[in-house]
Amino acid sequence: MISMRHRDKVTLKKILVAIDEAIEAFDDASKETLLTNKVLKLAMAMSVIRVGELVKALTSEFRRDNPQVLWREIAGYRDVAAHKYETLDFNRVYITITEEFPELKSQIEKILTEA
Repeated sequence: MISMRHRDKVTLKKILVAIDEAIEAFDDASKETLLTNKVLKLAMAMSVIRVGELVKALTSEFRRDNPQVLWREIAGYRDVAAHKYETLDFNRVYITITEEFPELKSQIEKILTEA
């Protein structure tokens, strides 16, 4: 059990890094720029995929024991970004990165401080 807990802690820290990098990467760009620039759109989608992949790496026990975070939805959104890129709603991706990632970061930091 301790090794799983350690694995989850490491994964949570990786998620925090991924969130920070995404927020930093897109912080200076306007919403209009982010929604019209093809390279930035691809990078935003990759940020969502990266965070979702890391969430999938968390143990099921950890996710079960921390239901305050919408782990399943995060992982599911990763699948949408990865497999349905052509129909991806980039307004939604923008909201994910600018509003939901900071909230997720806060939730994860709280979990880590309480561990």
